[in-house]
Amino acid sequence: MIVSVASGKGGTGKTTVAVGLALSLGDVQFLDCDVEEPNAHLFLHPRITKSSPAFISIPSIVEAMCDYCGKCQRVCAFNSIAVLKNPETREGSVLVFDHLCHGCGACYILCPRGAIRERQKEIGIVEKGVAGDLSFVHGRLNIGEVMSPPLIRQVKKAIDPGKTVIIDAPPGTTCPVIEAVKGSDFCILVTEPTPFGLNDLKLAVDVLKTLKIPSGIVLNRDGIGDNSVVDYARQHNIPVLMRIPFDREIAAAYSNGVPMVDVRKDYSDLFRNLFETIREAA
Repeated sequence: MIVSVASGKGGTGKTTVAVGLALSLGDVQFLDCDVEEPNAHLFLHPRITKSSPAFISIPSIVEAMCDYCGKCQRVCAFNSIAVLKNPETREGSVLVFDHLCHGCGACYILCPRGAIRERQKEIGIVEKGVAGDLSFVHGRLNIGEVMSPPLIRQVKKAIDPGKTVIIDAPPGTTCPVIEAVKGSDFCILVTEPTPFGLNDLKLAVDVLKTLKIPSGIVLNRDGIGDNSVVDYARQHNIPVLMRIPFDREIAAAYSNGVPMVDVRKDYSDLFRNLFETIREAA
């Protein structure tokens, strides 16, 4: 079973919940797919056993074979190729914007003159290791790179179908989040009882409905805001799976890199109950 943990915004406690769930279950695989700023390792302290560079295939134009027909530009959904052609001389040039390329290969496959080759560009690293009885995988995007979905895909290639998998997704509702949660059996949405939390929760719920992934809510910092999130969940038949109160002890532990289940042992049972509810609902 693959369970992803996401949130419509950053700072809601997504990693806190993902780490707490993984440690409470034990013998699971943990994937930190927040490759732009992975931080689960700060709590799990894994022993890294393997590190490998991650690459993306970028088009390289063979100008001598190109007639500047512009098909590569038309098929690129990400506007990473621009074809400039002089209609009088039939000469021109092709510009490739590496940072916009998703490495889908459409231009390479569909070029009618075979004038495109693929070159490998390193975008980050994938690290694997162990943390107690947990199997651990995360990615680190190179500084300056802006395209994280290709690295997230490479992290997810390590998924072990024989294990329960916990995916810590990036915050927000953009392409990296979609890439991370895609294929999940269930997604936990971590939010807080504030107007900002509710606004971004609605966006995340819409994304999961489009992807047809069942979801439930973990309400973090319960007690600091109002009941608008609970009312919204009730109106849309979204289960509130767990409530985590605004607790100074949990916050202090977090700031020191200590998982909440290490300071509040009763939460281990609550996380296990949460997982049983998810397994029945998925």
